[in-house]
Amino acid sequence: MSADASVARDLGVPTRHADRFYIGGEWVEPSSSATLDVIDASTEQLYFTAAEAKAPDIARAVTAARAAFDEGPWPRLTHTERAGYLRAIANAMRERGQEFSAIWPREVGVVHTMASHVAASVADMFDLYANLAATHPFEETVMPTAGGEFGLLVREPVGVVGAIIPWNGPLGMIGAKLAPALLAGCTIVLKSSPEAPAEGYLFAEIAAAVGLPPGVVNVVTADREVSELLVRDPRVDKISFTGSTAAGRRIASLCGERIARVTLELGGKSAAVVLDDADLETAARSLAAAECMMTGQLCSSLTRIVVSRNRHDALVEAISAEFGRVVVGDPFDESTQMGPLAMRRQRDRVESYIAKGIAEGARLVSGGGRPAHLDRGWYVEPTVFGEVDNSSTIAREEIFGPVLSVIAADDEEHAVAIANDTIYGLNASVFTEDVDRARAVAGRLRSGTVGHNAWRSDFGVSFGGYKQSGIGREGGTEGLLPYLETKYVVLDGRPSGHEG
Repeated sequence: MSADASVARDLGVPTRHADRFYIGGEWVEPSSSATLDVIDASTEQLYFTAAEAKAPDIARAVTAARAAFDEGPWPRLTHTERAGYLRAIANAMRERGQEFSAIWPREVGVVHTMASHVAASVADMFDLYANLAATHPFEETVMPTAGGEFGLLVREPVGVVGAIIPWNGPLGMIGAKLAPALLAGCTIVLKSSPEAPAEGYLFAEIAAAVGLPPGVVNVVTADREVSELLVRDPRVDKISFTGSTAAGRRIASLCGERIARVTLELGGKSAAVVLDDADLETAARSLAAAECMMTGQLCSSLTRIVVSRNRHDALVEAISAEFGRVVVGDPFDESTQMGPLAMRRQRDRVESYIAKGIAEGARLVSGGGRPAHLDRGWYVEPTVFGEVDNSSTIAREEIFGPVLSVIAADDEEHAVAIANDTIYGLNASVFTEDVDRARAVAGRLRSGTVGHNAWRSDFGVSFGGYKQSGIGREGGTEGLLPYLETKYVVLDGRPSGHEG
């Protein structure tokens, strides 16, 4: 075990405030004695206990965010002034990187070699948005076409944002949602997942340390039922949600009732189309490594592998061989390539899908069970099925675990049709040696991201899905736009500062 991993493992719970909520710039007592137990994914032992928000706590957080937007200084600062806070947040995240790296392996099972980079990556996201303060067109001069002498297109903050983050990648989603919202001038209620609340606590400590005005960021942890109160509250102008498609449908319907703004980043059943000129060993190595990265607990995972019928068996065997070499174990051990699933119910879910795959006639080629050498933790072996029918359960539904389905296609046309035959459209990839062919096939895939010869995901540019994989985009300039409202101001004269 590396020195950094050893220190991270021994840190314990890197927050002093798990028994409270961060509301209105203060650590406040919860309204009830309700708590949530957070279990270490690799040991099945209690990691820590967090306060559980109830209706009064949600209402109090919204009240603080509303007052901070309507009466506080935050929306009235310049973008450059707000960017200064974002840079301070980025620096503080880098300083506390080791603390963040201690959390993700325990809550979710992600290996420490990956978790050790996450804080710096999210800090870069805050810097990226800080840089947009000087380049994004928050105000543009336009020529009126229907009367008036002078026009301005002004992009203003949408208002109070309810940011609901998932358990699988909480810190990344904090960055993707809060960095653009803060630059825009919004105030925020961050609702952490009951299974993974620690990152939210640490971020609240950073918000306090850098001196964000009271109520600009408020942090609570709540279950699904209470979280719905945040979605329903008419004082919340926008909901930004990352999670399951089922929950996204519910949130969309509630937001639709009051025409609230909403961004949804939902599920996926993403396809990798392996064309006939692709090197199968290289493709198998790439696909297997990507699937083990977060134990398959990633909405953009390439879980449907579509390949020509005459190459199907060779690819299945190549992926199986790669999975057979994967080291599964303690996420803090630097030799480990795949850790446990996040919780017992998640392992139960994955195992139920493996059973369905077998029952429905798919060929289990490797994996499918629990690692024999591990007697505790929510572990499951990396698993590959061959001869999968695209209409089967394991090809239609998001498993959220390290399970790949290899599907045979008659030709390239059929492969594209199979890839698109899903309610989802979050991610995809094309494996081919021909860049022009990759570009042509990418243009036919109904997906928010299409990679070439690898799993790709880039929150520095754009991330989001077609169809039931979501509404809107996160990351880069595309991720800033959902936190802005456009106002057209038509004047009978030219205001000061716009001479010439």
